[in-house]
Amino acid sequence: MKTLLSALALVFVCLPVFPLGAGEDGLVTRPSKHSVTETMTKLEAAIAESGDFGVLYKVDHAAAAAKAGNPLKPMQVVFFGNPKAGSVLQAASPTIGLDLPMRALVWEDASGKVFVTVNSAAWLMGRHGLKDKAEAIAKLDARLGGFVQKATE
Repeated sequence: MKTLLSALALVFVCLPVFPLGAGEDGLVTRPSKHSVTETMTKLEAAIAESGDFGVLYKVDHAAAAAKAGNPLKPMQVVFFGNPKAGSVLQAASPTIGLDLPMRALVWEDASGKVFVTVNSAAWLMGRHGLKDKAEAIAKLDARLGGFVQKATE
């Protein structure tokens, strides 16, 4: 029994941050130990530190909603990308331009818990007919997973 539990623990530790089964909608959501602001700061730093991805812009949905008189819980989206890699994907399937640059939503639920949600690369590639790019998909999902992990721990 001890061996079985050790093996199961090893499997869970070795699983990628974004398992292939992200769900039919392609959304991958992870809880954060931090506020929306702190999670976003850590996420932006992780993206910038990567060296090949850059933060392009950020949208504060809660601030915009407040100006419109519709209060929301804290909610921000960061848009980020790698133009060299993204342009190759867009040349192969122009419709992926609807989903690029990549983005991550950092949000707080009604109970005050904070989460980060992204689209899985596997889902995006499938959506745009790029399923044949298995190596690129795995690398991108791993990168996204790393960004989210750094932001939420």
